[in-house]
Amino acid sequence: MTPAVTGTAPSRQTLARLTLTDFRSYAEADLLLDGRPVFLVGPNGAGKTNLLEAVSLFTPGRGLRGASLAEMGRRLPGEAQGRAWAVSALIGASDQETQVGTGVSEAGATRRTVRIGGETVPPGRLADHLRQVWLTPAQDRLFLEGAADRRRFFDRLVFAAIPRHAAHAQAYDRAQRERMRLLTPDGRGEAGPPDAGWLDALEARLAEAGALMAEARATTLTALQAEIDSRGERPFPQARLSLTGEWEQMAAAGASIADIEAKLARALAQARERDAAAGRALTGPHRGDLSVIHAEKHRPAAECSTGEQKALILNLVLAQSARLSRAESAPSPILLLDEVAAHLDRTRRAALFDELEALGLQAFLTGTDEHLFEDLKGRAQGVRVDACGLTQLDTE
Repeated sequence: MTPAVTGTAPSRQTLARLTLTDFRSYAEADLLLDGRPVFLVGPNGAGKTNLLEAVSLFTPGRGLRGASLAEMGRRLPGEAQGRAWAVSALIGASDQETQVGTGVSEAGATRRTVRIGGETVPPGRLADHLRQVWLTPAQDRLFLEGAADRRRFFDRLVFAAIPRHAAHAQAYDRAQRERMRLLTPDGRGEAGPPDAGWLDALEARLAEAGALMAEARATTLTALQAEIDSRGERPFPQARLSLTGEWEQMAAAGASIADIEAKLARALAQARERDAAAGRALTGPHRGDLSVIHAEKHRPAAECSTGEQKALILNLVLAQSARLSRAESAPSPILLLDEVAAHLDRTRRAALFDELEALGLQAFLTGTDEHLFEDLKGRAQGVRVDACGLTQLDTE
């Protein structure tokens, strides 16, 4: 068994211990945490991102990789499927700790179990204890890929502040799939017209969930822009944000949820024939996009350099983390930054580390070279990840 990597007890609500069993590349791992930022260093493929993914599972959803449960179980050469797996953590200060765990009890399970304080609970309850924001290499091309990737990225920021947003998005997706099955002959298994009454009911559910989604997105964007504007001159480029979706723009302009819901329901009813012909829904909050402009250069993010794009994304993540860190009614946020430091110059790396310390964030960062975290030494935990397991580094 990998020996526990030790640190001092945290003085605030943080992850105090992380334990993995048959998760990804780890047969067993045990990491004691002291509440400060943690940098994980080691060669590619050593298991650094696996640790971040384990932490990300202490929120509802599929984690930072979006992987299936079967992919998360450790699998030896020749084994057909991944094993049953578990990750657990202690959350909180030493005088008030809560045990949280998740995993699957048998290989091939399609749902994971979540336990808080020994009690089995719905995954949504995790948001009562932890809020997370993350940035991974998969998001490096965020401004160059399709709108769906930007929506997912922004919805993660929304969800960290407004956990119920995830439930509304899931309800919207379910109703939309049902509606499209009714609108297409192959979906409903008959050649006749779809049931108009059932379509009315589905569109009412779609409109209700869609209006709530639009309102949450608009509220988050307004607050996020205010946070970015208040942060003044910094090494990270300032951004001008907007949402291009009709429904989010209605919410941003002050329309009530009831007005958005009524208009969306009418639009869906009018679009039945068009959506049936297209084979997909062409109106609704699933069609919107996040627009980001480099404020100083007055240029869309997609036209900026790779380094500038990375810095713009990081500024959004830091701004949202700063907002969450000040929210007295919500858990302190945890920030997961996978291979971010390597893409920043020395000035921006130092600024990132200074901000993590100033905000008092528990952050997990990964990198292949220890020198990337030179400016973090003395104010963070360092852990080497390699074939031998986890080894605490001398960072003083």
